[in-house]
Amino acid sequence: MLLSILSTLVVIPWNVALGGQIPVVGGVLGGVPAPVSPAAKRTQSLQTTATTPGKLRVVENSGICETTPGVFQASGYGDLTATESIWFWFFAARNNPDTAPLALWFNGGPGSSSMIGLFQEHGPCRITNDSSSVTHNPFSWNNNANVLYIDQPVGVGFSHGDLKVGTSQQAASDIWTFMQIFLSDSRFSKYQPNNLAIWTESYGGHYGPTFAAFFLSQNAAIAAGTLSGLKLNLKVLGVGDGLTDPLVQYPGYITYAANNPYHPLVSSSVISRANSSWTSSGGCKAQITSCYNGGSNSVCSKAQNFCNNNILSPLAGNFDVYYVPTKNPDPYPPDITNYLNSVGPTAGAEVTWQETNTNVYSNFAATGDWMRNSRPNLEAVINAGVRTIIYDGDADYILNFNGVEAMVNSLNTQFTTLFQQQAFQSYTVAGQATGMFKNAGTFSYVRIFGAGHEVPAYKFGSLAYGQAAAQMFTQIMAGQSLSPT
Repeated sequence: MLLSILSTLVVIPWNVALGGQIPVVGGVLGGVPAPVSPAAKRTQSLQTTATTPGKLRVVENSGICETTPGVFQASGYGDLTATESIWFWFFAARNNPDTAPLALWFNGGPGSSSMIGLFQEHGPCRITNDSSSVTHNPFSWNNNANVLYIDQPVGVGFSHGDLKVGTSQQAASDIWTFMQIFLSDSRFSKYQPNNLAIWTESYGGHYGPTFAAFFLSQNAAIAAGTLSGLKLNLKVLGVGDGLTDPLVQYPGYITYAANNPYHPLVSSSVISRANSSWTSSGGCKAQITSCYNGGSNSVCSKAQNFCNNNILSPLAGNFDVYYVPTKNPDPYPPDITNYLNSVGPTAGAEVTWQETNTNVYSNFAATGDWMRNSRPNLEAVINAGVRTIIYDGDADYILNFNGVEAMVNSLNTQFTTLFQQQAFQSYTVAGQATGMFKNAGTFSYVRIFGAGHEVPAYKFGSLAYGQAAAQMFTQIMAGQSLSPT
């Protein structure tokens, strides 16, 4: 039986950019909605079927997306409680699945579905340009890894239930619980000792470091005997076009809008006003600083509102914020909504899919999580020996390489000195120059040419769609630093 949303949540005037993960609120990209009652935001009323708290409900081998003979797939729900269900879609590796590592994938938002990554970016199939069907992806990330796409927090994508999560830390706790359920299931328990990776993008600059640091702390508690559970064998963290340290990254909007590899995005007068909004007394820089210095939810939420009103949103001009060579909105990557809702029931989905749950986004906006600093978690994960890669596309404005590289350059880790001594090298894929990279110890950074916000969705030069990203992913997952081919 399908679940149907009966009284759907508070109505806010949203305009979601085509193909975008970050909502537009009242005309402002990444804006903050007017306050509404917590009960109105946090309750998702559902006519429920029986859930199985602490267990999975699974559809095996639905025949959707992965058409490689003999490759196992499974989709369904991990029921955290009787009223909170997390949607997942698992694809076994096309090669040596029993020994291959397990990669978790999370899209951003906050509030956006990881089906974006599956069907637009790097899954076993890719949505066609007319959005009506899918085609086989030879550069799928499940070629040599088991890949688990997870819609989170509860309420996002095909996930459903009570909307209790409004911070990255709360999200991390739910994902830990989900992974305990997933790896306790007899179909998937064999992957528990395998190497584990977290890959994410966009708001994943918060999610990735926070989830990884939480996994490590939980593992330590299990080792100390203060917590019971399954250790998660975390070996890799990958963050693409991520929002990690807003204080360091926000000046990148000003730099990128004026001078990027393609064209200026706005006039010099707009750039001047944004610069004043950054530097002025009580401006964006000051407000983020107040948030960092123990600021309340209100202080951090107001910082998001001010900075996105006065810097992020106006500097975008009329170009697509996820791929600046084109005017807004860029119809690529193609929309996946109709296709997903046509196949969802066959895969076990119980609700209507939406790209972004705006009520989940509202919960995060209310806590000011956007403007909190995830860099300390990222540094802790790097210093713990987890192989880490930060990557981005040079055609992305919304989380542009100027800001990301400033964040990378500000990291304080065991590899900082070595990283700063390195010069950028050309990242070639099958002989095609496709980016610039640096390695230092188990840390890597790469900027991919011609790629927008969803790096694996794009092609460059003579390469195929996703080919450059697949090489990056395969090298890192094999425990190697980046190397040109």
